[in-house]
Amino acid sequence: MFAIAFKQEQYLTYILSDQKALSRLEVVPERGGIVTRWQIQGQNILYLDAERFADSKLSVRGGIPILFPICGNLPDNTYTHKGKQYTLKQHGFARDLPWEVAEQKTENAASITLILNSNEQTRAVYPFDFKLAFTYELQGNRLKILQRYTNNSSEVMPFSTGLHPYFSVGDKTQLAFDIPSSEYQDQQSQEFFPFTGNFDFNRDEIDVAFRSLSRHSTSATDDRRRLKIAISYSDLYSTLVFWTVKGKEYFCLEPWSAPRNALNTGEKLISLQPGETCETVVEIAVSYF
Repeated sequence: MFAIAFKQEQYLTYILSDQKALSRLEVVPERGGIVTRWQIQGQNILYLDAERFADSKLSVRGGIPILFPICGNLPDNTYTHKGKQYTLKQHGFARDLPWEVAEQKTENAASITLILNSNEQTRAVYPFDFKLAFTYELQGNRLKILQRYTNNSSEVMPFSTGLHPYFSVGDKTQLAFDIPSSEYQDQQSQEFFPFTGNFDFNRDEIDVAFRSLSRHSTSATDDRRRLKIAISYSDLYSTLVFWTVKGKEYFCLEPWSAPRNALNTGEKLISLQPGETCETVVEIAVSYF
């Protein structure tokens, strides 16, 4: 019923499958530990810009990139720690680095665990020792992403984390959203606006953050494809970001643990004590109607 296979293309790709549900997930550890594709009954749940994915100099647009140790960007891409200024680019470095495969299972689900450890490259921009462990668990039409963040430093480690799923969509006007907030902040103008349940897709770009969440779940319904995508997340996540670009066949609904620039402002920042581990989970479920 559950299986894990491999294919070697530009990168070694792990293919998790639930054969009974016709659900199939592709994971590329070497390219930021990213989920690149998820198909259910032959339908693509995720969007992927294959051309950008093939260029290692470009960030991936598609799949489910991992955001760590920041979500969003910092002013001038800089922050200060203990009087020293560091440069950290948008969304951090976890989505760009190669991850290692630590474990694979096919008993009650198809799952793979990936590990990212701090190294000289990460310490140059983020002066902490850490270990990240992400487990992708596929069962039926559900994907669980279980995460462990461990501080191996001798000092408190501040960070934020998030996921950036790109969901495939053909006609955005057929989308309906259930987002647990009555207002959002425009990420460009910083103004707050009431949220009535949908967006103006005539805009060139929509980039908004929902900051006051009343529950730990959200969903998007695609009437054209007759499917619903439901996302549930641990209470660690304080922010939901919605992002899309006109003319592109994707929308992003992103759980973040903190808003952008938290490494400077301290807002909702996670601070792990030396030797401490933080665990969190995000689950994405697809249903048809």
